[in-house]
Amino acid sequence: MAKPRVVVVMPAYNAAKTIERTYNDIPLDVVDHIIVVDDVSHDETVEIARKLGLQTIIHIQNKGYGGNQKTCYIEALKAGAEVIVMLHPDYQYDSTLVPELIRPILGGQADMMLGSRLLGNPRAGGMPLYKYIANRFLTICENVVLRQHLSEGHTGFRAYSRKLLSTVPFVLNADDFVFDTEMIVQAAAFGFRIGEIPVPTRYFDEASSINFKRSMVYGVRTLWTLARYLLDRANLLRTDQFRKPLRQMLSHYLIPEILGNDT
Repeated sequence: MAKPRVVVVMPAYNAAKTIERTYNDIPLDVVDHIIVVDDVSHDETVEIARKLGLQTIIHIQNKGYGGNQKTCYIEALKAGAEVIVMLHPDYQYDSTLVPELIRPILGGQADMMLGSRLLGNPRAGGMPLYKYIANRFLTICENVVLRQHLSEGHTGFRAYSRKLLSTVPFVLNADDFVFDTEMIVQAAAFGFRIGEIPVPTRYFDEASSINFKRSMVYGVRTLWTLARYLLDRANLLRTDQFRKPLRQMLSHYLIPEILGNDT
């Protein structure tokens, strides 16, 4: 039996100082292909990615963090990925843990895996106190609403099965940071299994991080996403984002190229 094709995607923005370090830690014996999507960086991110021999896609205009991931996943599906790893190229997450992250998906125990910083000691790794408190609070809310048992729902180190990404309509998600929350809500809405492994926390000057104001906006939008999900489940505000499969959201001209024979 052929080995499942594992593709790592990196949504990049001004990652010139860290992308090579991130790449160097990726276990290439388990990863078949790496795709970098550059969201109009103002540094040498593209040049470095190309120097490393990585498939590099450049946005014409800045599409935001969520918009970047949409391109990442479309391209990974087109590349025939059976397991897709989303890894920030800012070196905040330990990419040597890719094999541990994808093992439950390869073994059929999970459809979505999260690298949780909160299973360890994130404060020791430099996570600001307000981020720690907000992360805990929002994750508790997500667990209650989605009936999950996650330690963290706000990590930038994730893995998905092809079945999940070819099913949930992620193209309907926001173009900003709440995209990540929406992916978890969609996974729950469509009945996919979510797991997690512990990952160490790295906070340093070059690591990307949103400021306090944007964190507050993110928190409010996360709570609104959960509220919309509850309204949808109660049939009070039916939402395509939590009901209709990806296939129905795509042009029929592009379905064979993106989804192939996926059902």
